[in-house]
Amino acid sequence: MSVRATRATWAAATLAALLLTGCGHSGEGVRDAGDGPGALADVNTDSGGGAHAGRAAPAPVRTRQAPARLLEIPALGPATRARVPAASTQALVVTGKGADASESTAVLYTRDPVKGWQPADGPWPARNAAHGWTAEHHLGDLRSPVGVFGLTDAGGLLADPGTRLPYDRTSAFTASGTGVEGEPLAGSFDYVVAVNYNRRPGTTPLDWTRPLGAGRGGGIWLHVDHGGPTHGCVALPKERMRQLLRALDPARTPVVVMGDAAALAR
Repeated sequence: MSVRATRATWAAATLAALLLTGCGHSGEGVRDAGDGPGALADVNTDSGGGAHAGRAAPAPVRTRQAPARLLEIPALGPATRARVPAASTQALVVTGKGADASESTAVLYTRDPVKGWQPADGPWPARNAAHGWTAEHHLGDLRSPVGVFGLTDAGGLLADPGTRLPYDRTSAFTASGTGVEGEPLAGSFDYVVAVNYNRRPGTTPLDWTRPLGAGRGGGIWLHVDHGGPTHGCVALPKERMRQLLRALDPARTPVVVMGDAAALAR
């Protein structure tokens, strides 16, 4: 027998052995280079011959993705965030420029159940009390109280601009006299939202009930900017007060988060 015939006989015998053991592959189903060199397509699991016949393809490996982290209000630290009610999905954040400063910035945030807290309007310029901020407000200290307070009641000298909060329109909101720096107060209470500090929620902003006692002050409002620092309130430009009143929704349990930047970051 010639060498060529011997080699042909050996190759045929080897191929027959491979097919019998199921290790052979005809080349069908070889994927392109996108699956890597020489990668094979899934082996057919019908009743055809071969050792892989009837064997199910391996289940794909699935990796569990961590849930997306909900966005937080960036200026607030953990202690301040913890004071925001779980039911609240609307927050006006008033951030003072310093503990003793009377200028601040206000941003309205809303909380989306999937994305978390996101800015909805602002930033707006704002003013607070002449001497800045305090964690323990007292009558006449010329400081605004630091904290998280509900916003449940509104009113003003002018007609309701379209708020969903209870709105008390009365001439009792007529402002007179001058502010801390001698500026006229006329028009300051055209629009008002009561800040639920030392007051009874669910009543007109003009209600003077003081659950903490008269010495702890009260009558803290969001109202129209009169061109100077306040006695304890937060003042916004008139058009911004109109926007805020139209935006606030009692169904979203709105709150104001207010204080100097360092205090809110705690």
